[in-house]
Amino acid sequence: MQSADDASHVSVQPAKGCRGADAVSGLCSFGKCLGALLPVYLAGYFGFSIFLVVLGLMLYIGWQNCRDGKESRLRSAMYAMEKEQDFIAATVLRDTRSLPAWVSYPDVEKVEWLNKILLQAWPFVGQYVEKLLMETIAPSIRASSSHLQTLSFTMVNLGVQPMRVIGVKAHTEQDKRQVLLDLYVSYVGDVEINVEVKKYFCKAGVKGIQLHGKLRVILEPLIGDVPLVGAITLFFIRRPTLDINWTGLTNLLDIPGLNSMSDTKIMDIIASYLVLPNRLTVPLVADLHIAQLQSPLPRGIVRIFLLEAQSLVSKDNYGIISGKSDPYVIVKVGPQVFTSHHVENNLNPQWREMYEVIVHEVPGQELEVEVFDKDPDQDDFMGRFKLDLGLVKKAQLVDEWFTLKDTASGRVHLKLEWLSLQANADHLEQVLQRNRNISLLNKTTDPPSAAILTVYLDRAQELPMKKGNKEPNPMVQVSVQDTTKESRACYGTNNPQWQEAFSFFIQDPRKQDIDIQVKDDDRAVSLGTLSIPLSRLLSSAELTMDQWFQLDRSGPVSRIYIKAVLRVLLPNENASPSTLDSAVTDDKGLHDGGAVTDVGVQSRPLKSSPDSSFATEGVLRIHLVEAQDLIAKDCFMGGMIKGKSDPYVKTRVGGSTFQSRVVPENLNPTWNELYEVVLTQLPGQDVQFEVFDKDLDRDDFLGRLKISLSDVISSHYIDQWFSLSDVKSGRIHLVLEWLPRLSDAGCLDQVLSYQTQHSYQNRAVPSAALLFIYLESAHSLPLKKSGKEPKVGAELCLKGASYRTKVCDRAVSPRWEEAFHFLVHDPREDTLIIKLSHAWGLALGSLVLPVRELLSEPGLELDRWLPLDGALPASQVLLRATLKILGSTAVDCSWMQAEDGGSQGDGKPVISSKEMSAATIPELRQRVTPGQRAAELEGGQVKLTLRYSVEEKRLLVVVHACRHLPSSSKEAPDSCVSFILLPDKSKTTKRKTSIKKRDTNPEFNERFDFELSLEEAKSRRLDLEVKNSMTFMSREREVMGRVQIDLAQIDLKSGVTQWYNLTEVPN
Repeated sequence: MQSADDASHVSVQPAKGCRGADAVSGLCSFGKCLGALLPVYLAGYFGFSIFLVVLGLMLYIGWQNCRDGKESRLRSAMYAMEKEQDFIAATVLRDTRSLPAWVSYPDVEKVEWLNKILLQAWPFVGQYVEKLLMETIAPSIRASSSHLQTLSFTMVNLGVQPMRVIGVKAHTEQDKRQVLLDLYVSYVGDVEINVEVKKYFCKAGVKGIQLHGKLRVILEPLIGDVPLVGAITLFFIRRPTLDINWTGLTNLLDIPGLNSMSDTKIMDIIASYLVLPNRLTVPLVADLHIAQLQSPLPRGIVRIFLLEAQSLVSKDNYGIISGKSDPYVIVKVGPQVFTSHHVENNLNPQWREMYEVIVHEVPGQELEVEVFDKDPDQDDFMGRFKLDLGLVKKAQLVDEWFTLKDTASGRVHLKLEWLSLQANADHLEQVLQRNRNISLLNKTTDPPSAAILTVYLDRAQELPMKKGNKEPNPMVQVSVQDTTKESRACYGTNNPQWQEAFSFFIQDPRKQDIDIQVKDDDRAVSLGTLSIPLSRLLSSAELTMDQWFQLDRSGPVSRIYIKAVLRVLLPNENASPSTLDSAVTDDKGLHDGGAVTDVGVQSRPLKSSPDSSFATEGVLRIHLVEAQDLIAKDCFMGGMIKGKSDPYVKTRVGGSTFQSRVVPENLNPTWNELYEVVLTQLPGQDVQFEVFDKDLDRDDFLGRLKISLSDVISSHYIDQWFSLSDVKSGRIHLVLEWLPRLSDAGCLDQVLSYQTQHSYQNRAVPSAALLFIYLESAHSLPLKKSGKEPKVGAELCLKGASYRTKVCDRAVSPRWEEAFHFLVHDPREDTLIIKLSHAWGLALGSLVLPVRELLSEPGLELDRWLPLDGALPASQVLLRATLKILGSTAVDCSWMQAEDGGSQGDGKPVISSKEMSAATIPELRQRVTPGQRAAELEGGQVKLTLRYSVEEKRLLVVVHACRHLPSSSKEAPDSCVSFILLPDKSKTTKRKTSIKKRDTNPEFNERFDFELSLEEAKSRRLDLEVKNSMTFMSREREVMGRVQIDLAQIDLKSGVTQWYNLTEVPN
């Protein structure tokens, strides 16, 4: 009976507990409903808009979704870390992208032993972090502000989940004095850190963090003493992914919008210390240059040519009407970001822009390209793609179309060029010349860089004190041309240590300087200045200066220690444009061993393979005749007695300078001197003449003159008086001739006879021919006496001119692949001598090549292997020798075809002094009929460039400028240029420039491309009009002039840049 009562008693107790729990649950539900309705009641009570209630509800729902999402991701990640083996087994056959790096990539090693060490040491790491926050960071925060004096960390717990290293990859192909490791780190931590400010009853904290990324660790320099490594450098190549679960007041950071902003802000703080180009360096030994470890020289430079795009997605749609887009491109490499201009209403835009990016680490760094549609409010996304720059380094030169991802269609055309860093200036002139060509062909405001400069700012000593004998807070501004970078400030010292580095792109190191200003941190007080010409670096060993510099405008013993390193940016001239598929294939072949064996058995080429620009130079002949009405500079007694002058002329063209003899006491001197210079036909070059009066101290200026080389080339021959500029009076008589080049020796007798008929005061003999030599390689050269392979260099001599090749590394079959040219006065007598030697010492063989042997070769060209004298029987050298006979307008070779187009005497424009105005620079005159001559405008001209690009398969038309346009009103016209390619009159062949307001000499410099084959381009006729954008009521004529050009009469492959006369169009 008792047991039954007990049983009944026991059975009743749970029922009471359930009723109590239900009551509590009901009260909680009622409270939640009341809390939800309370904002609505308060809004109505205070008269607020219901919109505020809806907005608050939306923010709450968004916040709750963000919180739930973060907690779900954190739980999933923690589960995956705890059940790693099961997780991998479940996904290995389903999704390889979810696998850790050591499974996906066989060269990434799994390091479980390291994870076990981290697991064992994690509690002690937690103790260290707790001590650091409690005893160091918290007091610093409390001391920084009176509002935070009650701040304290109430909980610091790193949890039980340590950071894990998923895999490690070692790179051994880099510098042998360093160890380079990539650590794939993943931290999914149940960390809990709470902070409280009691004064304001504020609580905040973090409960759970996720961090995933690839951490690069560099151990350098390796040293021969304990601890074997001088320093440890850490950094993320790309930004890691970060997810933080906030608590307390910082819950507000989980509101949509604030959530991404807060995570981005924290990621920016991490990136400022640990993401390239920023590095964290921990020195392990003393006396290390920390700045050089934190900012080493880059691995290379990538020159990016953003050319065009095709089939982009249309974003500007209006209902059922499909529009177009206004695309632009954002190019990113780490923190380096470039934005192109936008092209309006075009799904196949052309940008033609160039950017240069510093590559700090390869492999690893990526090129990111994103395309957007420009809109007034928010720009629309149109696609993206990424590319590992390590592939560009392997290929050296990539020219490829890249398909856009995350979009329906579209692709972008890029040309990527890898530039290596050279520690000598041997190829600087070649690089500068190449860069000039790039500037002419690309729509870019900044010219290509020829070098990169890194300035390591170390420390300063004995800087002057501030007013009141106070210690300064020195900082440094380092400037190169228009770029200025600032160091941090060192507070309260006149012996600061900055240990920072700055990098600059250099266009021409021969003309630029490093300007350094040491200032107080308020930028108002100067503590010293320093200027270092970069030309000093060019003459320094390895283009490096590492020394103390005395500061100007500073204390008597104030000095600064700086290391400046210059590196010339050298492209691989032998690299041919390739796709990334070929680069990857080549790389695999080297690993598989299949590609290496084919190279060894490859037979020697029978002929050389020079660059397409070989033997394209021409010769400019300058005859300085006389001058008249020069200014008298040698005056006496304060100008009361006028004397004369002792004039001479300096002529500059293409890097060459000629100086005439001095004619004493003569205002109408006669020089009768001849100069010849070999030049490449490049737009923008000028022939400059400056006249001076010779004095004992400083020569006086008598005037100058500048003539465009392209004008001389198009005119072929100019004989004219030119007025000197920047002076009151004076003119100079010049004869300029761009010599036609002939590939037939039939005219040689006339050329040599012309030489004997003329004599000049400077005893110059006109050249009869131009000899081009391309020295490619040698084969089977003898070894040194020690049995080692020689370091071979070649010296080429012809009469008084000589050139030297580079010195190749040790080899018996060296390759130079270099080109040279010589002016030849008599091809029947002159002889070319080539001497091969070991480092310009031990002779290895020679070749004697009489130039007359080329006269019997077809096309005056020899291209084959030639035996060497004084060497082994099998020793040979491969070269190409090309001879061009230099004709002249004074030589009758009218029956012979010249390479410049047309025959030698086909009536090319020969401009004499009688036919041209002495006040203007000569330009090419079009041949027109007498009827057209009457309608020709008085001086109205347009300057055009017409060229066909074989690589791009496009006809290029560049409208440079107009001059001397007519104006029938008081104001200058609002001019523009429009043209069409006849006979096709469709919209695709019509183009128009922008409008230049009120200018009779407008400059346009606009380029237009037409996708045509070369045959189609030659069949077109360019019909161009210069128009005045007149108003409706204006009486001025709309068309100010016209020119028609038959493209079949132009050498489009070589291109031509010249002024064209405008003809009047009848009303």
